[in-house]
Amino acid sequence: MSINLHGRSVLSLDDLSAEEIRFLLKLAADLKAAKQAGHEIPRLVRKNIALIFEKDSTRTRTGFEVAAYDQGAHVTYFGPSGSHIGHKESMKDTARVLGRMYDAIEYRGFAQHQAEMLATHAGVPVYNGLTDEAHPTQILADFMTMREFTHKHLSDMTVAFVGEGRDNVAQSLALGAAKVGMDMRIASPKELWPDQEFCNHVKGVAERSGGRFRLDEDMKGCVQDADFIYTDVWMSMGEDKSGWPERIRLLTPYRVTKDMMAASGNPHVKFMHCLPAFHDTDTEVGAYIAREFGIDCMEVTDEVFESGASIVFDQAENRMHTIKALLVATIGN
Repeated sequence: MSINLHGRSVLSLDDLSAEEIRFLLKLAADLKAAKQAGHEIPRLVRKNIALIFEKDSTRTRTGFEVAAYDQGAHVTYFGPSGSHIGHKESMKDTARVLGRMYDAIEYRGFAQHQAEMLATHAGVPVYNGLTDEAHPTQILADFMTMREFTHKHLSDMTVAFVGEGRDNVAQSLALGAAKVGMDMRIASPKELWPDQEFCNHVKGVAERSGGRFRLDEDMKGCVQDADFIYTDVWMSMGEDKSGWPERIRLLTPYRVTKDMMAASGNPHVKFMHCLPAFHDTDTEVGAYIAREFGIDCMEVTDEVFESGASIVFDQAENRMHTIKALLVATIGN
């Protein structure tokens, strides 16, 4: 089957079929091997890419910048205060301006409809670098990393996300897993579950692919036999600090610990996190939480984060390789 993604936007994993996801992962692996061997062929020469960041980022920004530079493209970075978007100019008008100057646009912000507005009016591919609803480029990197650490096909893997079930990474991971036929579980307090419409959608996708989807409060049941245990921060960027006490109360039982890893029953289980992670008190946020709530970590213990089971920095590196594959596939020469 021939795969052609040229000119396509990717705003969520609903924009990609299982075959297209696998195509991008194979391309990413080939590009990674070529970079490591020193014989990468630039396929984005004279291309220009706009990077719009309403939310700051380390991995998404560097992933797009290095991927573009490696392939011969130029980027322009628009930070949270670096443009008129939303202040003096609408997203619709911004899209029509940038679409005349750039070959593609990355958007990282809050509302999914803003990414959709860009894609509707820009006339060039738009990539969702993260919104409150979705984080598709992260999941492509996650799948690439999973492939590197097990000999299993994606459709034979079992993945457990532990934490906030309505988290954008949890929901994107669940959707991606359903697309490729994984056994996907989300362990979350019921107060933080995704809505029923989303669950019905994921279950429908999983049924068609031969995958499975489970949403449960039972953490031990969800991690049993898992190949990968995944978590994310307890509060997303931009959320009010007043929410910390309730999140800590709800999510402390779902913290990834050595005992949770052992509860999988899989001696080869790996720990995953999209980063940044609050596993110690070496950050301003970590120190604040320690002072205010008397805990030295949040979603994962330092023992697990720094263990041999942790593959979080492989995930971080693979952001660049999968983003590169997306750029090459959609705007490459």
